[in-house]
Order: sequence, then structure tokens, then C-alpha cells
Amino acid sequence: MRPYIYAQARTVREAVRGAGPDTAFLAGGTTLVDLMKLEVMSPDRVVDINRLPLDGLTLDHKGLHVGALERMSDVAAAPAVRRHYPMVAQALELSASAQLRNMASIGGNLLQRTRCGYFRDVTTPCNKREPGSGCSALNGINRNHAVLGTSHACIATHPSDLAVPLVALSTTVHLASARGARSVPLDTFYTLPGATPDIENVLRPNELITGITVPRSPWAAHSLYVKIRDRQSYEFALTSAAVALQLRGRTIVNARIAVGGVGTRPWRLTAVERALAGRPATSATFEAAVAGAAEGARPREHNRFKPALLRRTLVRALTELHENR
Repeated sequence: MRPYIYAQARTVREAVRGAGPDTAFLAGGTTLVDLMKLEVMSPDRVVDINRLPLDGLTLDHKGLHVGALERMSDVAAAPAVRRHYPMVAQALELSASAQLRNMASIGGNLLQRTRCGYFRDVTTPCNKREPGSGCSALNGINRNHAVLGTSHACIATHPSDLAVPLVALSTTVHLASARGARSVPLDTFYTLPGATPDIENVLRPNELITGITVPRSPWAAHSLYVKIRDRQSYEFALTSAAVALQLRGRTIVNARIAVGGVGTRPWRLTAVERALAGRPATSATFEAAVAGAAEGARPREHNRFKPALLRRTLVRALTELHENR
């Protein structure tokens, strides 16, 4: 780990004042400290934001409001989340280990960096870590890598479980900088890698996440998160699916679906949602609707199984959600 300047901030204004490209904000530190030890990230200045008034969780007629510094385990255990947004609680509980969830913040989880091994190995080329150096994953060991949203420069998978249901539920991210506050839909917050995979989101150099709002909806309470991984403890997703259905009798009125583990960002499946709407909630409907879920996928040598696994994950999630309503 290289030397850096450490500072503490007590207000948002104090935290963002003077922040720039070489500043990192420290909350739970579960990703940042790891990457600093590996010298994947080497900020000149680290601003500890744990004393900022960015905690709290409330539910009102507009939706669920969560402060950026709320810990993952606290949000997962909150009765309002478990009752009204079950797939959010499930995604949090399937993330990392219990120790990490007790420390990691909601804002930090949304900004965690990819688990691509080449990104974390500073001895190998990686366009995300060092623009223009190349992508070792394209022809390397790419079993866990993305098949959707990839480019010639990067196929790294977005790692956050939490972001998947939040994208499905049209969550808004609230940001603050020295120039003021703004809000961005999470669906447009993450960027595709294209030729600049080092730019992962629309966050500006002097901005930090202050919180999120998950809107009220008639389908959020009837939702489920399914995660497929190599082992049941502390593992990132091979595929995951966040599904929510609004039913009238046996008919699907509305569906919200996003998937993880397969894309360079959380991947909303609006075509599958449209294919489900107005149809009876049956196995035949689910199978037909997800047939095109992986359309546009570009598998590599070791992850050719992912499109089929994605479709099976979606059918399982929809079936379990319908049978357990």
C-alpha cells in the first residue's frame, strides 16, 4: 500500500470540498482497502465519511429511502424491507459474508469494483485498471465473465447483488458534490465498457452517493431474488435473477426483471417483462418468455454455458415466486 493523506469529514460539504480524481471516500472500506493493498487503487487522499449524517431508513408514500452509510446487514434485517421489498433483503443476505455485511455500506456496495482476477492482478494487462493496456480476460480464464454488454476492451462482470433488484425496481440514486445535489436512475447510473471500461458510472470525480430511493409499486412486495453460484457461502454469482410480479388472479399484470452475473452492468430484461404481461402465470408462459433473455450475448471460450444457465435461473425464479405467493 502506498502512502496517502487521510482526512475525516463531518459534513457532506466538507467531504466533497476539494475532492478530485485522486480522492477516495472511505465508508465500510471492504472493497477500497483491499484494492489499495493490492495497489489496484492508489488514491493520494482518502476521506473518511463515516461521520456524515447519511444513515437512516424510512418508508413513506413515495417509497423506501436508505442512507448511503446504512450497513448491508441492517437494511436486510429492516422489517420495512423484508415486507415490502423482499428481493432486496434476499439479495443483501446472499452477498458476501456476515462479517462483511456488518461493515459494508449501501453506497459502497453499489460502487464496488469488478471481481475479474485480471483487474486485481497488477502484473497483467487490464483496460479497466490501466486504460489502453489490453484485456487479459478476452482469451484468458473467463468462466465468470460477462456475456452481455461486453466490448473488445472489457468483459468484466458487474459484481453487486444488491444493484440487480434495485435496477428492476427503478431505484433512484442521490448524489452530492460541491456544485449541489442531483439524482440519477440506477438503470442509467452504470455505463457500458465500450472503449473506456475504466469509466464505470456517471459519478463525477467530486461526487459521492448520499442515498437511494426505491419507489412504491404494486409488484415489489411479490418479488424474489435467486442467485446461482459455485458454492453456497461467500461467492459471487454465475447468474442471478430478481423477479417481481403483479398478478390479478392467475394473470400477470406487470413484471419487473433484472439479472446479474452475466452483464457488465445489472441487466434489465424489458423484453421478457413485456412477454409476461397479460399472460397466465404458467410454466409454459415462463419458458416462452425467457427464450430470448440472452439475446445479443457474446460468450467466450469458458463461459458458453451462461446463456442457458441464465434462462434456467429465470424460469426457476418465476416458478418459485408464483408457487410461494
